[in-house]
Amino acid sequence: MLENKNACLYNKTMNIEIKNRNYTPQEKLQILADAAKYDVACTSSGSSRRGKKGELGNTEACGICHSFAADGRCISLLKILMTNHCAYDCKYCINRASNDVKRATFTPEEICELTIEFYRRNYIEGLFLSSGVLKNPTYTMEKMCETLLLLRTKYHFNGYIHVKGIPGASADLLELTGYLADRMSVNLELPTADALRQIAPNKVRKNILSPMRQLQNGIRQSREFHGVSSMKSRMYLDEKTYYNQMAEMKESYARLQDYHDGIAAIREHKARQSAVQSWGEEIAGGENSSRVRNVQKKLPQTTRGLMRPDHYFVPAGQSTQMVIGASDESDYQIISVSEALYQKFEMKRIFYSAFINVNHDSSLPDLPGPPLLREHRLYQADFLLRFYGFRADELLSEKNPNFNEKIDPKCNWAVHHLELFPVEINRADYYTLLRVPGIGTKSARRIMAARRYAKLDFSDLKKIGVVLKRAVYFITCKGKMMYHTRMEEGYIIRNLMYQERPMQMLLSDGTVQTYEQLSLFDDRGKIVV
Repeated sequence: MLENKNACLYNKTMNIEIKNRNYTPQEKLQILADAAKYDVACTSSGSSRRGKKGELGNTEACGICHSFAADGRCISLLKILMTNHCAYDCKYCINRASNDVKRATFTPEEICELTIEFYRRNYIEGLFLSSGVLKNPTYTMEKMCETLLLLRTKYHFNGYIHVKGIPGASADLLELTGYLADRMSVNLELPTADALRQIAPNKVRKNILSPMRQLQNGIRQSREFHGVSSMKSRMYLDEKTYYNQMAEMKESYARLQDYHDGIAAIREHKARQSAVQSWGEEIAGGENSSRVRNVQKKLPQTTRGLMRPDHYFVPAGQSTQMVIGASDESDYQIISVSEALYQKFEMKRIFYSAFINVNHDSSLPDLPGPPLLREHRLYQADFLLRFYGFRADELLSEKNPNFNEKIDPKCNWAVHHLELFPVEINRADYYTLLRVPGIGTKSARRIMAARRYAKLDFSDLKKIGVVLKRAVYFITCKGKMMYHTRMEEGYIIRNLMYQERPMQMLLSDGTVQTYEQLSLFDDRGKIVV
């Protein structure tokens, strides 16, 4: 495997000696699966149940998480760290070098065997592999790449693999890993460079952005060769872009055929050159000479068999992660950074991790608990940026830098722009429909298709999938609202807050009154007469 001697430039502590105890693979799995739970690129499982006689199925808690395929399927993944040894001392991380925790390291063979055994038992459909920084970034990336290479070649594993790229690692290793994995991610960790310097002093912002750019360029070149549009255009807002993408995909077979024809031409050309050297014949350039030169330009400089244009490079795109609440950035700063990442690096997804002060470090904020509701609002805003055509400065501003945690960002935007509402369902364009709370991308496209044949009313919208309890304040059908609704900001906010918190009632004077659902039984389970 490749080794870049110049990769270790941070400090001398990176070349620490790693001493492993004689843990069994099961003990390593428990340690490293638990250490991986703070990587939030998927949803965790945490359920363990043994099989019973006469019953079907069982579950395994260690390291099982879930992701979602493009077609909506839920995919189970083996989620582990290769090692929780780390040369870095990030203040928010449980695996920081200064922490006294159990340390373990998987060998590439052990990870492969675990993955295959879990797959054979139908526990998983893929692998999510991350790691602490063992010795130095390039050494760590080398071991992770070796793991993927063994899985793909020796064990012939063709399932889904998501692997974390290590900032500062060799560019050659990142490239090779990109041809072996389905998705790669490089964690941004913190929204701003200042916060990164204060909380993660061993990490450099430039070393994080450089592999992001490398992955972006590799993905773009691979998709262009295969006739597939970039990741950004796949996050289409209208049907026109979608059908344009489909037209581009129809050219994929022709491009691949040209590539293979060119490879054959190169082989023929080399054979003729070999004959010239052997027999002293002078062969003039034929009709294939120009094609040979063109294909040679497309071929990567490396001679590795896997790193070829006809192989997809990170076909599922790249993602990243930010820790929310460890530093004092506002929601506006966070979504502005997210917007820049989507636009400049063509991210597939950005994940937000609510900060948990696991180290109880005095330099970190002392929060009563992880800001889960704030994390939820950021995810909602993230969807608005990706699929609904919103901009960060539309949702928030420097004067209003944080989201209202009581209502979702789309509703919050709508109640502050009541001059744009109500919207007539039977006349509004696609982008206007997307701005209405309760109308998503699917329901907007269904409305556009259905109203070609008849004028829609509220019963039709319910069948289409519109969430009327939110949309009712902002739409009309055939010129009429569903109910007599006051277009007043305070009135609409109170009703929307009531829907967000069904166990609390906000009265007109601002006080909150709790209530409980009527029941046929009292607290002791007896029937109430």
